[in-house]
Amino acid sequence: MGHLPLDWGATLASNRLMHEIVVAVILGIIEGITEFLPISSTGHLLMAEHFLGKQTDLFNAVIQCGAVVAVVVVFNERLSKLTRCWKWAESRDYLLKLALAFFITGSVGLVLKKLGLKLPHDPKPVAIATLVGGVLFIVVERWLKGRPTTSEVTWTIAAAIGAAQLLAPIFPGASRSGTTILMGLALGLSRPAAAEFSFLLGIPTLLSVGGLEIFQSLRHPEGAGQNWIPLGLGTLVAAVMAFVAVKWLLRYVQHNSFEGFGWYRIVLGVLMLLLLP
Repeated sequence: MGHLPLDWGATLASNRLMHEIVVAVILGIIEGITEFLPISSTGHLLMAEHFLGKQTDLFNAVIQCGAVVAVVVVFNERLSKLTRCWKWAESRDYLLKLALAFFITGSVGLVLKKLGLKLPHDPKPVAIATLVGGVLFIVVERWLKGRPTTSEVTWTIAAAIGAAQLLAPIFPGASRSGTTILMGLALGLSRPAAAEFSFLLGIPTLLSVGGLEIFQSLRHPEGAGQNWIPLGLGTLVAAVMAFVAVKWLLRYVQHNSFEGFGWYRIVLGVLMLLLLP
C-alpha cells in the first residue's frame, strides 16, 4: 500500500486534533459543573466517556485540578481572611477543623491505597451509588424539615465529614461533595455551612489526589503521549465552569434544599443502569 500524500496526512492529523479538542472541551464542561455539585462527577464522566471514548488517568486528574483552582478563586476572600486572622480563635479553630478532616481522609486513604483499593471500571456500582445517594438526599432533606440547624462546624462534625470523604473512593458515584454535604446536614449543619466546609475541604483533598495522579501518570508511558493542547483547553473550561457552578450553588442553598439534586441523581443512576453495559 502506498503512502498517503502529505496533505492527506496533515488533514488527518488536523481532524484528529480537532476531535480531541471538542472531546476535551465537552469533558471539561462536565467536570467543571459536576465536581462540586453533589451529583457524582464520576457518573457523569462515565456516561460521557461511553459515547466519546475513555480518557487517560492523567487527563482526568489535570481537568479535576483545574476545577479545584476555580474554587480557590471563589473562596479567595474567605481563605485570605482565615489565614490572615489565624490568631483569632474562630479562624484558627476553623482551619484546625479543616486540617483534622483532611488528616482523617488522607491517612485512611493512604492505607486503603496501600491495600490495593482501586476505582472499579464497571459502571454498575457507580450507578447504584449515584442512585442511593439521591435517595439519601431526599430522605435527609425531608427529615430536616422543621428541625433547627447550626452554622457552627464542631469537632465532631469536622471528623465525621472527613470520614465521609472516604466513601467517594470506596463507592465511586457516591460523590465526594455529596457524601460530605449529606454528613453535615445529617449532623445538623445548615446547608450553606455544609456546602462551604465541603468545598474548602475539597481544595487540599482533590489537589493532593490530583497532584499524585499527575506525578504517577507523567512517569508512565501514557504521560509522554498526552496531547497537551486539548488537555489545556479542557482544564481551562473545567475551571470556568466550576467557578460558575460553585458560585451558583452557594446562592442556591441560601433559600433552597438539596432535594432536587436527590431526584436528579436517581434519574441519572437509572439511566446509567439502562444505557451503560
